[in-house]
Amino acid sequence: MLRLASRYPRRIVCLTEETTETLYRLGLGERVVGVSGYTVRPPEARKKPRVSSFLDADFGKILALEPDLVLGFSDLQAELGAELARRGVPVYLFNQRSLSEILQAVRVIGSLVGASGPAEQLADALEANVERLAAENATLPRRPRVFFEEWHEPLISGIRWVSELLEVLGADDVCVETRAQQGAKGRIFTPEEVARRDPELVIASWCGRHAKKEKLLARPGWGEVAAVKADQLYEVKSAFVLQPGPALFTDGAAQLARIVRAAALGEQLPPPRPGDLRGAGLAPSFPTGPV
Repeated sequence: MLRLASRYPRRIVCLTEETTETLYRLGLGERVVGVSGYTVRPPEARKKPRVSSFLDADFGKILALEPDLVLGFSDLQAELGAELARRGVPVYLFNQRSLSEILQAVRVIGSLVGASGPAEQLADALEANVERLAAENATLPRRPRVFFEEWHEPLISGIRWVSELLEVLGADDVCVETRAQQGAKGRIFTPEEVARRDPELVIASWCGRHAKKEKLLARPGWGEVAAVKADQLYEVKSAFVLQPGPALFTDGAAQLARIVRAAALGEQLPPPRPGDLRGAGLAPSFPTGPV
């Protein structure tokens, strides 16, 4: 009988945060030996060696960790994956874009590490959490028109999973036709075009940067936008909605659901500080269980 040192990977490097978060949610954080510098969830994962940004990686540092599996995300990391493969490292690169594909990725990660049962439970619980929030918002009197901006210069609309999530939670994306675009270049709009579409709600999440209210207000044509007139301008940190993993279905979904609810009811949630964009006012969390 063939005897293997281990039936499943024991030393895993994660080039993006969502794979790290998933492994910790599965109770396998001790197998993670290297992480992305953008990792924020869970906090203890930040103590692990940081081996990459999103587009770059320290290959020598990764090899020194002797990984038996490297996990990455997106076609934008294809060259990183290819280089690691050339250096003899096993690599699995995900490319999820929709809500269903994100849940599939959770299940696949579980299968790769010998935790398919817990991963199935986690994916089911994440989906159920969004369904619960959607049911709560299903009774809202109207569906606000929303513009989600992933970046400000150039102005980039929401990636597919964010657009889908807002739709499920009771809002209508004014740029819905671009969400199927694989890359951000296909989701670029002029400020004037967004103003013409007249969103009633604007949610900014600027890829790791603090969104500035004055930049939104200074855009040409935005003085007459319904969201600006009603001060329905919000910020959600990118760590909660722009990384395709569990946080999107928990903290991210909760924040978006509360914002959509406020806009639909004509209410205003408070800003964290005077002069800031408004926020959902929900503390971040890292559940220890499957939900």
